[in-house]
Amino acid sequence: MPRETARRGMTGRAVVSLVVLAATVYLLLTTAPRLGLDLRGGTQIVLETKDSPTVTANAETTDRTLEVLRRRVDALGVAEPMLARSGDNRIIVELPGVRDPREAVEVIGRTAQLSFHPVLGTGTGDSRVLPDESGQPLTLGPAALTGEGVDEALSSIDSQGGGWLVSVDFKGDAGRAWERLTGQAACSPPGDPARRVAIALDDKVISSPQVSPQVACGVGIVGGSTQITGQFSPAEAKDLALLINAGALPTPVEIIEQRTVGPTLGAEAIDASARAAVIGLALTALFLLAVYRLAGLIAVGALVAYAAVSYAALLAVGATLTLPGLAGFVLAIGMAVDATVLVFERAREEHTVKRGGSLPRSVSRGFSGALSAIVDSNVTTLLAAGLLFWLASGPVRGFGVTLSIGVVVALFISLVLTRLLLHLTMRGAVARRPRLSGLTHEGRVRQWVNRRDPGFLGEPRRWLMVAGAVVIAAIAGLFVAGPNLGVEFTGGRVVEYSTSAPADVEQVRDAVSDAGFPRAVVQTSGEKDISVRTEPIDEDATERIRTAVASVAGDATEIRDEQIGPSLGAELRTKAVIALCLAVLAQLIYLAVRFDWRLGVATVAALAQDVLIILGIFAWLGKSMDGVFLAALLTVIGYSVNDSVVVFDRVREVRGQRRKEPFARVVGTAVLQTLPRTINTGIGVLFVLGALLFLGDGSLADFALALLLGLVAGTVSTVATAGPVAILLDKRWPGAGRPVRKASRTRSREDNGAVV
Repeated sequence: MPRETARRGMTGRAVVSLVVLAATVYLLLTTAPRLGLDLRGGTQIVLETKDSPTVTANAETTDRTLEVLRRRVDALGVAEPMLARSGDNRIIVELPGVRDPREAVEVIGRTAQLSFHPVLGTGTGDSRVLPDESGQPLTLGPAALTGEGVDEALSSIDSQGGGWLVSVDFKGDAGRAWERLTGQAACSPPGDPARRVAIALDDKVISSPQVSPQVACGVGIVGGSTQITGQFSPAEAKDLALLINAGALPTPVEIIEQRTVGPTLGAEAIDASARAAVIGLALTALFLLAVYRLAGLIAVGALVAYAAVSYAALLAVGATLTLPGLAGFVLAIGMAVDATVLVFERAREEHTVKRGGSLPRSVSRGFSGALSAIVDSNVTTLLAAGLLFWLASGPVRGFGVTLSIGVVVALFISLVLTRLLLHLTMRGAVARRPRLSGLTHEGRVRQWVNRRDPGFLGEPRRWLMVAGAVVIAAIAGLFVAGPNLGVEFTGGRVVEYSTSAPADVEQVRDAVSDAGFPRAVVQTSGEKDISVRTEPIDEDATERIRTAVASVAGDATEIRDEQIGPSLGAELRTKAVIALCLAVLAQLIYLAVRFDWRLGVATVAALAQDVLIILGIFAWLGKSMDGVFLAALLTVIGYSVNDSVVVFDRVREVRGQRRKEPFARVVGTAVLQTLPRTINTGIGVLFVLGALLFLGDGSLADFALALLLGLVAGTVSTVATAGPVAILLDKRWPGAGRPVRKASRTRSREDNGAVV
């Protein structure tokens, strides 16, 4: 590559980096974060389902109503809400950081029964009469179709200048019903009220347009869609589309209570977790400095920039920060460290093993060699994160948002900022004294690797037998000890107390924890009320909780005691499972195209093993499997796939160089060559997770434990499961890991030792 081209490329990276960092500083100084219920609190609304002429309000209909409400809340843009059934006919809705509770109440509380009617005439009579949007009474016929026939509704501006409108697409037989309804109306002359079609929402006509004269009698409007007009404002059109998409409530609901609630996590727990994160990152920084010296200092600077840019991006998109969402942030930090370590280790390999020449040239080749592994590992994670965002809801969707942003930022930091910093530093005095860089010596791990025989995977079935025994032992925990599902999955009990004076909620949390309920959610509810939400408990346990509250508040009078359903309802769990399965399928397809279908299958096999092992160990330990654990499990999947992708990328490279060598030795060589990266990345992330485990809050400690187990399981499964599975598949269907034809990227992207 000509020197001038290289210089222009580096100038472009410098400009992009400055723009991104300047925008980051601006957002950090001017934008306040949106915190979730666990960190900030929010608005609590208690709804009660009522009997209708056709439906009796009970636990079943209340659960169906809850799922419709969840779709409405998700469409409102309120991230990480909490919805749970309380008793048989009450629903608790907690909305974090809602600025206008009245708007939320109006939208989520409407019945939203949408219906389309023929107009029989005007005036009053024995038939059903409703006023149209101008107040003129219309006599309506029976509903020709309802909102159940609507596929999708979208709000948009009217190109004819009539304000905002809502476009409605019908599905199935509803499209033909719409044709019949409009075809019947078209048989009346223009100007006749019977040529109108009334669209009603909750017994109120919101639009009653005339059928166009161009529509033929008996033919109607074809195409399966229509537009609802009515001089809507942007907010009214958006809310109407939201209500139509979410569907009608099975039963009417009445708002019986609305108030502000405090955060579900205490300030002390948040501070402890923040301190643990800072300590862990500081230890990671010291480790990088000790191992990579000047290059380690660049990595630390890039890591700080990553944290700042990711946080600013979350602020820019208005993401709600909660513990499950922050789990994605932790995973992306690990991927950012991994990408940097990949580059450093490839540069070391070029300089010490392949004798790649000058330090700048070795760094350039290190970037070229690590590029495909960085891109592939991040793209597979981004595929999963995107599908989790689009298809799931609740905390799983929040995880997808945070992870997606983190992956994109990690790519920018690795391929743009880190490369720029290395270009600026690995020249001049450092190039003349390369030992200062930290990239010119092999390191102890690589020295050990060079003495190992790559044929250690020659008996893949033995490795799989050991892995299978571990999985069976883990799965046994799910049947012997049984999973300890959290309140989000099982439901539980909520008890509310009125105190004689405002109580310190932190002291109440400590007292309830000391009474034997460390995972109970304690919140302020109003000025002098305290609510305690915990797993299903008996009356003796309830009395212990009341005594604990009274020991701090002086007096505690029980004002509410109800059984609550799971906040992660059946529909949400189903969506999460579907999204996860599709995410794994998308990763498998990508790996099959990018690498080989055998390597994709091997990656998914290792992923499944990791998930089963984490589930089994948590069951044996009796740890709670709650929403935070779910986020941890998703993070483990990301780690597992990332590790396998890095190894299989090297498999493809090694097989291109050693076409006649047995595939088992190729895989063994790839595992050994990537081992320094695996160990150094693992230790870097280990510091963060270890600090959270020993110094963080209880829920974050369990999260860190799951990630630590996943980190170990993911690293081992790549060797003990993914590698042997790929070897066996290659024996059965030869061809795994054959290199994909691609442009040369090692020598064409260097010029006179310049890092480009």
